[in-house]
This record gives sequence, structure tokens and C-alpha cells, in this order.
Amino acid sequence: MAHLQVALVPAPDQVVVRITGDADATTVGRLTDALQQAAGLGTGRVVVDVAGTRFGDCSGLHALTVFTDALAPAGRQCRVVGAPAVTRQLVRSAGLADRLELDGPLGGEDRVRTGAPGLPDPLPSAESAEPAAGRRAVVRRQVRSGRRSEDRPARRRARQGAVRRWR
Repeated sequence: MAHLQVALVPAPDQVVVRITGDADATTVGRLTDALQQAAGLGTGRVVVDVAGTRFGDCSGLHALTVFTDALAPAGRQCRVVGAPAVTRQLVRSAGLADRLELDGPLGGEDRVRTGAPGLPDPLPSAESAEPAAGRRAVVRRQVRSGRRSEDRPARRRARQGAVRRWR
């Protein structure tokens, strides 16, 4: 069972919703309830801290998007802070980059690295790869070339009559 902890920290001009744990389809109800409680406090801004959150699927991001869209007509805003690189990639691949306001990670540095330094990001940016309405975003992955047979280490042959062990 997935665990999700939510803490509301009200202030005079904003409310911070700190989410930690796993956000997926099983915990989206708890997330939605916390966001509605934060909206009920009536502040102009809601800041959602996702630095300690793992998104197992897009249901949690969808809940954040619906919440952000509901605040906009009243002149209120929702900012998502602390999103690591993995979460940012999920937002881009789900096509939600233009609907969620993402700020940088709280520490100024991404704690999760998905690729080696110096390599390009395997996902296209939201501006260059806008999916058509109703279609899923295409995720492009870097393919590692296979090793040729002469580059592989030689296999050891079992002695005649020896018992072969499974590893």
C-alpha cells in the first residue's frame, strides 16, 4: 500500500502544501482533499512542495493540474516547487508543462540525475514536442548499441561430465 503524507502550513499571503511519499492512483483522494482544504483557507497563492514525492503515475499530477485550473478564474495561483528531474520529465511527457507552474528544486540542485552529465535530455522540451489534442506524448529514448561478438568476453565451457550450476 502506498503512503502519502500531507502537511498544510498556512501563512497570511500563501499556504504551503508539503507532500511526501508516493502519489499515485491509490493516494490521489488524500492529495485532492488536502488541496481542497488549502483552497478553503482563501489565500491568494498555494505553494505545493513535491520535493519528497514520488509520482508512480500521472494521477497526482492530473489532480494538481485540475486544482491549478480551478484557482485561476478567481485570480489565485498554484506553484509547484521542489520538483526533481524525474518529476519534471513526467510533467513534460504527460503534456502538462504548460498547465503547471513549476519552480526549481528547493536546494537549487536536482537530487535525482537521470543521465550522465553532458548528454542531452532524452525527452524533448514541451515547446518542441507539443502533442496533438487527445494524443499521447511520444517519449524518445537513447538506445545503447549492442556489443559485437568479438568484443564480448569468451564464455567458459563446462567440462565433460561436470555438474552444471545455475547462478
